[in-house]
Amino acid sequence: MSETAPGGQPTSPKGAHTLSEILSQPACWAKSLDDLEQSGTLEAVARQFARTQEWLFVGCGSSYYVAQSAAATMTELTGVRALATAASELLLFPELALTANQQIVLISRSGRTSEVLRAGEFVRGRGMVTLGISCASGQALEKMVARAIVLPAADEQSTVMTRSFTSMLLALQALAATVAGKMDFLAAQRGLPRPGDELLHSLPHRVREFVRAHAFEDYVCLGQGPLYGIACESALKLTEMSVSYGQSFHTLEFRHGPKSIVSPKTLILFLMSERAHLAELDVLEEVKRLGGTTLVVTNRAQPRVRAAADLLVELAAAGPETARLPLYLLVGQLMGLYTGLEKGLDPDKPRNLSRVVVLEEEDSPEESEHAAI
Repeated sequence: MSETAPGGQPTSPKGAHTLSEILSQPACWAKSLDDLEQSGTLEAVARQFARTQEWLFVGCGSSYYVAQSAAATMTELTGVRALATAASELLLFPELALTANQQIVLISRSGRTSEVLRAGEFVRGRGMVTLGISCASGQALEKMVARAIVLPAADEQSTVMTRSFTSMLLALQALAATVAGKMDFLAAQRGLPRPGDELLHSLPHRVREFVRAHAFEDYVCLGQGPLYGIACESALKLTEMSVSYGQSFHTLEFRHGPKSIVSPKTLILFLMSERAHLAELDVLEEVKRLGGTTLVVTNRAQPRVRAAADLLVELAAAGPETARLPLYLLVGQLMGLYTGLEKGLDPDKPRNLSRVVVLEEEDSPEESEHAAI
């Protein structure tokens, strides 16, 4: 039911924009891929950077986690080394991130994130050519870079990144596949909206009821390889939308100390891969023996997984495993949304956050706006 604003005008219910944007993702993926194909953007970028010896993906907050999964995909598909770094790390400790032969990819939903723009100016000052990706046309990032990928269909009204994250990741994965000539990967991406729609038909209700049935005290998101960036982003969605403390770890690293927090009040989200399935399954079963509550996302579950999952989500998507990364994030987004709503919060307007981080010209954190993009 809508609330009423001062003056009697109806307002949208809490979280309405965020839920709408989560549900719109399959259609947004199809539209973004259509636009990129019709414009020839990815082919042009692939030709320009065909001889790249190393990639460096740069972002802040959610965009940094896009960078992590995009870098993993680039390495996997092309065999060329690709890394991810936070823009602040590049600015403050450049010697830890930069090498002479890198192709820099700058990621910002708004095209206005101050640290990303400063990172772009910094590397341009070193004579490095930059590629940018955003969801807003005509912004500073697009004007700064040598080549830009812009996805206006993926832009959002809400503060928290949802469809912008998955769409920018999808586009960067499509770029990697184009560079590598992986037609099977591109075909799998084209097919992704269908399992996405099927998943979102019942998933919101399942997640909402799961949240209502539990009162979790701790949230942990686990993933390995290309799924690690998705685990980090899932934890951030919980933090942003529900003001909950979400942590992320490589799945097998959870054994090395963090598992001390496991209890029935701890939700452990497992993003399970095929490549590391047996090793990850061992951790899942160990967490169940310790009394943890488990939410498992996997493409197709075997009996041992079913037995150890309190809530099981099967993606049922065809094609290469890494092409499914955007689907894995739907669960974390919905967990953040419904956990926030259960707490009486408005996920459209998270506490202490703004949609874009725009810093003052001089470093003055106390006067800056803060957000997670």
